[in-house]
Amino acid sequence: MLIASIRNRRHAFEHVRRLLLRSRSMASASAPIDFRSDTVTQPCDDMKKTMISAPLGDDVMGEDPTVLKLESMLASQFGKEAALFFPTGTQSNLCGVMAHCHGRGSEVLLGANSHLCLYEHGNLSTLGGIHSRQIPERSDATLDPVTVEKMIRVDDPHFPRTDVVCIENTHNVLGGVPLPKSYIDSLSKVCVSNNLKLHIDGARIMNACVAMDVSAEDLCENVDSVSICLSKGLGSPVGSVLVGSEDLIYLARRQRKACGGGMRQAGVIAGAGIFAIENNVERLADDHARAKAMASVMKSAGFVIDKEPQTNLLFFGVPDGSKLMQEDVIARADDAGILFGGGYSGGTRCRIAIHKHITDACVKKAGEVLTDVATGF
Repeated sequence: MLIASIRNRRHAFEHVRRLLLRSRSMASASAPIDFRSDTVTQPCDDMKKTMISAPLGDDVMGEDPTVLKLESMLASQFGKEAALFFPTGTQSNLCGVMAHCHGRGSEVLLGANSHLCLYEHGNLSTLGGIHSRQIPERSDATLDPVTVEKMIRVDDPHFPRTDVVCIENTHNVLGGVPLPKSYIDSLSKVCVSNNLKLHIDGARIMNACVAMDVSAEDLCENVDSVSICLSKGLGSPVGSVLVGSEDLIYLARRQRKACGGGMRQAGVIAGAGIFAIENNVERLADDHARAKAMASVMKSAGFVIDKEPQTNLLFFGVPDGSKLMQEDVIARADDAGILFGGGYSGGTRCRIAIHKHITDACVKKAGEVLTDVATGF
């Protein structure tokens, strides 16, 4: 344990050192190309103007007109009765699931590789008092509806009560995979027949809609709730919106307050969300095309592509037979001004995220650097 702790500290110190060195050289060198996440985007001038000019009120009192407009827009776009603005997607997911599981002893069925399961600090259990039961995803990032039905608990005092099924669309860890309507509808049928609710962690739901050329309303027609992130590919600096029935949103509002998510003049950031929805959805297709172009370049350089990208995320491994490890590729690319991160599974896997600041020239430059890395730098 002590050795592991020391190693973790050394890793953290090295990361800080690199950040300091990069910041010192920014004035004399071009800015790095940042593929670490689609959360690193900066608001454009027009988005900033929208934020500054947004009409404001007290959102906790339900009086911020810009927040109300954003919520109404997304409720309508997803074909739901109501919506609620949150500062983060993690909080939106948590409060949405807690609203479905407002009785003690509830259980959620979810994917073993989902963000809700792995990367939200176990908040369903630690904060929500909700038991989570993990189901391994299939290779296409879906849960087998037959397996889901088998995992539903019978009514027995020994067991928690199964109340909700949660899925992630697009599925991050398994390749940014968009989950099709036919699959969602098949899962919804299982939920309806067993009196369960179906929640989507839609951190990149708009990417899924664009990739499959389907409207948000059609895709989520038979879903009870969706958490929509505005700060990833859509380019807003902050915010997520939960959509669902009026009853669900009433309960989620109470949970938001308990979690400290009540904001006051939140129209300042809601205005950015409105701009993002109105201007940055269709352009996601450009990100998807550049992810495919990046995959082609990297395959030529010998890197192993896990899956052909369907949206803006690209996962890859080191060339076959190479002695490079994940951290070697990341560090060498970093030194050349190309930033990306580990692919969550450790070892040799890495992830590239394409976003609105990544141009064709960025893809070309990254391809050249990674080709050099693959051939010994």
